[in-house]
Amino acid sequence: MESQGIEHRTVEVNGIHMHVTEKGNGPLILFVHYFPELWYSWRHQILALSDLGYRAIAPDLRGYGDTDAPASPSSYTCFHMVRDLMALLDAIAPDQEQVFVVAHDWGTLITWYLCLFRPDRVKALVSLSVQFMPRNPQRKVIESLQAAYGDDYYVCKFQEPGVIEAEFAQMGTTRVMKEFLTYRNPGPLFLPKGKGFGHPTDTPIVLPSWLSEDEVNNYAAKFDKTGFTGGINYYRNLDINWELTAPWTGA
Repeated sequence: MESQGIEHRTVEVNGIHMHVTEKGNGPLILFVHYFPELWYSWRHQILALSDLGYRAIAPDLRGYGDTDAPASPSSYTCFHMVRDLMALLDAIAPDQEQVFVVAHDWGTLITWYLCLFRPDRVKALVSLSVQFMPRNPQRKVIESLQAAYGDDYYVCKFQEPGVIEAEFAQMGTTRVMKEFLTYRNPGPLFLPKGKGFGHPTDTPIVLPSWLSEDEVNNYAAKFDKTGFTGGINYYRNLDINWELTAPWTGA
């Protein structure tokens, strides 16, 4: 991607080193990826939007890619997420009071918090796949998901440190990436123990036209280096985020 003019640099934010990519000049668009992806997920949008006169920015979030991955799950709360984005914007675009934000899946959860905590900094949000979910003061998140879907629902399965990481290691990083990137079932994702994504792990996966083997390998190389724990730690803070955001109930 460097050959197409996308620049890479490292910015220190809140005691960690964050890898960020960018291209173009003009109003800033901040792209926020999801699990298990990277800045690389936005490579096509970075090129397209920069050509239209925007400055496109896409970081690896904490725990991902070439950004630091603190070991403790407690380092991945909603406050850490929003602080990282605020510090990044202050460092790379101190002249822009408000920015456009585009996010997908887990990235949208982060940016809904961004809009909730710092609406003064967001000009507009494009939320792909996850709508705003007001805090339910009656029930914690994981309790609600377990009641609705059971313990094999992927978010519930992610809660116990080390469990899903061991299963992913057994499947292999490349296989895990192909499963996630090609998953097309609109229903809930279940990960029963020893059954992977619901079919044998040697079942051939046909990649769609928009995803090549080289691109999958690009993702896999980064997750081979960092592991999946950083990204999964976001899920392990859902109940903690529920507690932290009590003052925003009804907002």
